[in-house]
Amino acid sequence: MAILTAEMKQVIREQRLGYVATVCPDGTPNLSPKGTTTVWDDDHLVFADIHSPRTIANLKQNPSIEINVVDWFTRKGYRFKGIATVIESGELFNELVSFYHQQGQQQGLSDAPRRIQAIVMVEVQRALPLVSPAYDREVTEDQVRAQWEVYYQHIRPRR
Repeated sequence: MAILTAEMKQVIREQRLGYVATVCPDGTPNLSPKGTTTVWDDDHLVFADIHSPRTIANLKQNPSIEINVVDWFTRKGYRFKGIATVIESGELFNELVSFYHQQGQQQGLSDAPRRIQAIVMVEVQRALPLVSPAYDREVTEDQVRAQWEVYYQHIRPRR
């Protein structure tokens, strides 16, 4: 049975930014944002190594990984725990680079494939929802979204 639901896939594809947690050799956590996070199939997520030397080194020593993807405005998302495989060459690597090339053309990022050093494929073993405590106040998703849209509109001109 597929682990990734249609709703999970939609959130991942819309957000594209995943926060990836790995374990350093000394046992401390390493957290790194990955703007190439996407769905490969019903049980796998992928992200490209464009400039992630610490993440890749950690995964080669310990393939345990967690990826969190959250919609900034609704404050809802998912955490995905699994086992990562670093793919640096071969037929699957070429297929994945081509996949990113097609996505890049659709998103105006056509140079991304030439910058890819490796692809990380994550076999998702567990997926859990992430929901903000904002919903403890018995508000609707539309109300939470509106609150954060106003907030970002307010701070955006200052940047």
